[in-house]
Amino acid sequence: MNTLSQLRSGQLLGAKHLQLVEALSHFPEEIFTLADTLEVLDLSNNNLSDLPDEFACLTKLKRLFLSFNQFKHIPKILAKCPALIMVAFKGNYITEFADHCLPKTIEWLILTDNKIAKLPATFGQYTALKKLALAGNQLNELPISMANCHNLELVRLSANQLTQIDDWLFELPKLTWLAFAGNCFNKSQCLTQSNLANKPLSDYSLSKVIGQGASGIIHLAYSTNKEPVAVKLFKGTITSDGYPLDEVNCCLQALEHPNLIKVLAYIEQQQQLGLVMELIDTSFTNLGLPPSLDTCTRDTFESDCHYSTQVIYAIAQQMVSTVAHLHQHNISHGDIYAHNTMVDPHARVLFGDFGAATDLTMLSDYQRQQMQLIEVRALGCLIEDLLTTCQEQSAEVMHLQHIAQQCMSENIAQRPTLGALADFL
Repeated sequence: MNTLSQLRSGQLLGAKHLQLVEALSHFPEEIFTLADTLEVLDLSNNNLSDLPDEFACLTKLKRLFLSFNQFKHIPKILAKCPALIMVAFKGNYITEFADHCLPKTIEWLILTDNKIAKLPATFGQYTALKKLALAGNQLNELPISMANCHNLELVRLSANQLTQIDDWLFELPKLTWLAFAGNCFNKSQCLTQSNLANKPLSDYSLSKVIGQGASGIIHLAYSTNKEPVAVKLFKGTITSDGYPLDEVNCCLQALEHPNLIKVLAYIEQQQQLGLVMELIDTSFTNLGLPPSLDTCTRDTFESDCHYSTQVIYAIAQQMVSTVAHLHQHNISHGDIYAHNTMVDPHARVLFGDFGAATDLTMLSDYQRQQMQLIEVRALGCLIEDLLTTCQEQSAEVMHLQHIAQQCMSENIAQRPTLGALADFL
């Protein structure tokens, strides 16, 4: 993190990255002294509500973070930033998304948790867009022009006011990770009927934090009979993926599968939702790391991470079985990634994180089938990502590459079904 005093003293001349958190209510003009070099500007967690017209002089700027400020509109000056590929306005008060307010170069747009009721009719001009986060707004429809956004890979539409999802969304050729729970046509009103017990939080003694994500914090805990368990406590009423109630319901609806983290009970209290889960053995580790700013939608791996074809086959087989199980119960996962998957030294997989899961019950048969093929593409990306860690040169590698390419086909009708994919593996 940097300071205004550093900026004003000239210490930051030539900087490519700048982050300021100083309760700013006006854009510091001193930032323009970095116009020749600045590529990443992070002014999140301030009190800004607009940008000056001179902002366009930041011609090298690629990524702009303005989350948790006071913006009520997307400043039109952004459209004049020629290199801008990423913009984040999470947690503002945006109601106005005007025509032509963003550059056509935009690839990654984060507008989670605002008050946007309508996207511009010209939204389809953003054809470079790969990643679009719109959860937690007030959208009641999507513009038909969005069907032109053929490079979209990840779309988050949960916790809006959509009354339906049109077929064209499921027909986008590269769409891979899609979430739309918590809308008018599919929002959970109460917890799904379950054979699991509703336990009071007081039945558990919480110990250390063992994990956390967008939707909640996971604690090591002990039940009244001293049994160690994992307790996930959900944050607030809305997360970057949607409503916690929808996530809990998808977990309960999924029932048991050998490769799903086992849910033992749920917690439903006036101010707190939670899940009690089987504690994962310490031999399990994350299969991969989340995407970076550069990879955008694709997972990353430690430089010393290497998986053999035998392990990749085993992982792929288990993942296909798990995703097929979810779809048999009318659930899409929406976030099929290595970083949401755990593996032990024997290549046994545990899959979790239902934050982006969606209940597909209200969809047409056609849309449910398309949703399955979208998740087949995600499995193809997972296989392809894992192959980047494989140092072998063999027929097995070529076979896995072929399967991945089939799964990722932009001609959706040519992708294998989950059943056919299981046979290929």
